Amino acid sequence: MNIKEWMIPENEAPLQRLVTDGGFASIFRSVCCIGDSLSSGEFELVDENGRTSYHDLFEYSWGQFLARMTGATVLNFSRGGMTAREYCESFAKEKGFWDKDKACQAYIIALGVNDLVYQGHPVGSVEDICLEDHSKNAKTFMGYMGKIIQRVREISPGAPVFLVTMPKDGHGKRETAALQASLMHRLSTLFDRCYVIDLFEYGPVYDEEFKKNFYLNGHLNPQGYYLTAVMMASYIDYIVRTHPSDFEKIAFLPQK
Repeated sequence: MNIKEWMIPENEAPLQRLVTDGGFASIFRSVCCIGDSLSSGEFELVDENGRTSYHDLFEYSWGQFLARMTGATVLNFSRGGMTAREYCESFAKEKGFWDKDKACQAYIIALGVNDLVYQGHPVGSVEDICLEDHSKNAKTFMGYMGKIIQRVREISPGAPVFLVTMPKDGHGKRETAALQASLMHRLSTLFDRCYVIDLFEYGPVYDEEFKKNFYLNGHLNPQGYYLTAVMMASYIDYIVRTHPSDFEKIAFLPQK
C-alpha cells in the first residue's frame, strides 16, 4: 500500500482528484446544506405555451447525492430564490433551523447568486461583521453571511464550515462571481475551521458545452446535480487531506 496516495501529493490542486464514494467527506455523519435553488435540486420546466415553472426536488439535490455517496444524513436548509438576508431575517427561524436538535457536524453554505446577481443587495465587507455580537452585524450580504456562520457555531461549536463560490459563467456574471469568490475567501479568514470550496477558481467553466450536457433550461439537470455532488465531495476530501488535524475530533460533534 502506498500511503502517500491518501495524503496530498506535491502540487495537487483541488478537484484534480475526483472521488465518487465521498472520500474523506465520509467522515461526517451529518451535514447541513444552506443555499438557494441549486442546493435544492430545483428543476426549471417550460411548457408548450412557454410558461416556466420551478420545482425543488430535494432528492435530486447535490446534497442528497452526497448523502447517498457517504451514507451521511444531509439536511437541505435551502429553497429556490434564497438569499442570506431572507435566511437570517425569517426563513431559518420559521423552519427551526437555529434549533439545537438541527445541529450537524459540518455546514456547506452556498449563497450569493440571488443576493448579488438578481436582487442587488448591498455587498458590504468583513467590517460589517461584529464578532462579539452578531445582532450588530450590518444588513449587507457580508453581514448576513457572517451571522449565518455565527449562529451555526452557537448550535454546533467546532463544526467546520465550507463556503461555496459561484462557478465561472454559471449566471453570465463573471465579474460578480469573481467578487463573491474573493468575499468568501476573506470571510473564511475571520473564523477558525472555515474553508472555501472555490468552484470559481478550480471548477469547470459553465459554458455552452457544459450547459448542453448538465443543464435543463436555467438550472441543472439530474446529471448536473450529481456532478456537483462529486465536486463537493472531492473538494472536501482535498481539504481534509490538506488539514488532517483540523478534523481529528469530528466524531465528538453532534450526529444524526
